[in-house]
Amino acid sequence: MNYARIFAVLTAALALVGCANIANVPTLQAAQTATQTNAPSAWQAALPHGGSASGLAHWWAQWGDPLLVELVGAAQNESASLASARSRIAQARAQLTVAQAAQQGGLAATAQASRGVSAPALGAPPATTLAAGLQASWEVDLLGANRASSSAAQERLRSAELGWHEARVAVAAETAATYFSLRYCESSATLTQNDSASRTETARLAELTAQAGLNAPANAALARASAADAANTLRAAQAQCSVLVKSLVALSGLSEPELRQKLALNRPGAQQNIAQKAMFSIAILPAEILAQRPDIAAAQRAVLAASFDARAADARRWPMLSLNGSIGGASLRQGGMSTDGLTWSVGPIAVSMPLLDGGRTTANTQAAVAAYDEAVTLLHAKVRSAVREVEEALVNLDSAHSRNANAQLAATGYASALSAAQARYKAGLASLVELEDVRRTAMLAQQNLLSLERDRIAAWISLYRAVGGGWTAQSATAP
Repeated sequence: MNYARIFAVLTAALALVGCANIANVPTLQAAQTATQTNAPSAWQAALPHGGSASGLAHWWAQWGDPLLVELVGAAQNESASLASARSRIAQARAQLTVAQAAQQGGLAATAQASRGVSAPALGAPPATTLAAGLQASWEVDLLGANRASSSAAQERLRSAELGWHEARVAVAAETAATYFSLRYCESSATLTQNDSASRTETARLAELTAQAGLNAPANAALARASAADAANTLRAAQAQCSVLVKSLVALSGLSEPELRQKLALNRPGAQQNIAQKAMFSIAILPAEILAQRPDIAAAQRAVLAASFDARAADARRWPMLSLNGSIGGASLRQGGMSTDGLTWSVGPIAVSMPLLDGGRTTANTQAAVAAYDEAVTLLHAKVRSAVREVEEALVNLDSAHSRNANAQLAATGYASALSAAQARYKAGLASLVELEDVRRTAMLAQQNLLSLERDRIAAWISLYRAVGGGWTAQSATAP
């Protein structure tokens, strides 16, 4: 057999397969370039309060509400999304361990024992054989396929850790939004309750004057209708507040009686200008803001992981070198005689390369490159979405701030008009229709003022989430 000819044929086949450039596999430099975010040099929306500064650290404590801090902490402990994020971290760590083990090779211990007659025709006595040893195997990572797989696993572990931070920010934002919605619902219900009590009293007086013949029955009917309408509005507001309480129960894991007790003991007064307590600096480059977002950082890690996967898949189209070996001891006892010895072997040293695999290795490489391209596209889309979220929050903040002075002025003016109308009505100088008209206008102005403050808080919470919350890349630690 002409071994030289066989070797030449195999070498030519390997060269042909290796030269087939089936995909544009990204280099590490190209992947790192793709992870750079193209953020604008400045925000296009107005900065709230001129970009006044206070730190992101201790964000929720700055609101001056200890119950809010407690509920956010409880929601962190009870969140299913955070539990799922912790599970993904554990799975990523296991995958990293498996990938690193492939680089180190394997070592296994073996032990065996047997007893029997090997040559019964010759009358040989039974023999006992004992053996123990170590078997080693190692795949020489010629082109770095295992190293690339290990690097991809490391990037996915970091991405999973960042996903935990993203879930933490989302849970905190959702809890705070629900809590403030409840507080503003309570304020609105209090306003509605006061209005309902006033209308009920007006209806009582109108009924008395109508019975005495000093007032038209139609005015008494109008007063009764107005009181009934206010009572229905109050019941609807109270039901909405109860729904929000149940939402907080689901988020925090607290029992409803315990939560209601805490809410009653920690009931704040009029929440005026509460949003001003939570301002922080946004007068810096958007790229610095976006670097705080865990989801963007995780998407960057996903791009790097996909690039390593593509290089690992491409490396497996080339020859693979594996080495095996063993060492051990054996003992043979037969007919009162004992023989002991040491056995060892090195090899086989094997070189293998897929030649005809139905296109499997080529398809794997192409799929890995496509996954990399998808990861890059998703990263850039996420960056654009982040910029949009920040801009929208800034617009909403600026709008709420610019409307606040006029809303305050309107509420104060209509409240004065209502007091004057009530005085005129009691003196018989104004009709009940006029009074109810002024009352509706004053009530709407107060509700608008509450809604404006609620929208302002919601915009701050949206901005908190849009910039990545209180998490920073420098201080982040794995859960």
